[in-house]
Amino acid sequence: MIEQLDSKMISAVKHLDREFSAIRTSRANPSMLDNIFADAYGSKTPLNQLGNISITDSSTITIQVWDTSIIKNIENSILESDLGVNPQIDGQIIRIPIPKLSEERREELTKVAAKYAENSKVVIRNLRRDFIDSQKELKKNSEISEDDLKKILNEVQKLTDSSIEKIDELLKVKKEDILKV
Repeated sequence: MIEQLDSKMISAVKHLDREFSAIRTSRANPSMLDNIFADAYGSKTPLNQLGNISITDSSTITIQVWDTSIIKNIENSILESDLGVNPQIDGQIIRIPIPKLSEERREELTKVAAKYAENSKVVIRNLRRDFIDSQKELKKNSEISEDDLKKILNEVQKLTDSSIEKIDELLKVKKEDILKV
């Protein structure tokens, strides 16, 4: 039972890490495009399924699109995203220069990162609450003893604290990365 809770909390932390990888810094990173989907073949498709994404230098991402008929859709998806970049089309290649971030934009991105972290903490706390409620129900039905319940509550709190520490650490690292000039 506790193992399932631990697994769910680990998943929540991993999800936050993936969300953080999509927040841009001043360096080019293919994962910045992970949350962008383009209209292709009648559905929203992730960019990494529409072409090869690579880094040509520290400030440029290139997408070699496999089907040139959807280049315009990909360009529009990138423009509509919150990345704040202007893609340039060159044949079947889309170049995305990553400009240096202004101080104002850096502050906005740290707030976005903090919001993601807070949402993850809420998920962790909700997981804890639901698990504790289920254990109290077991106690009420005399399926576990008072001592067992106290042990479980202790373990759950340790898992929760550990997960929230990991979230705080990820946020600290991401903020440093964003604020680095």
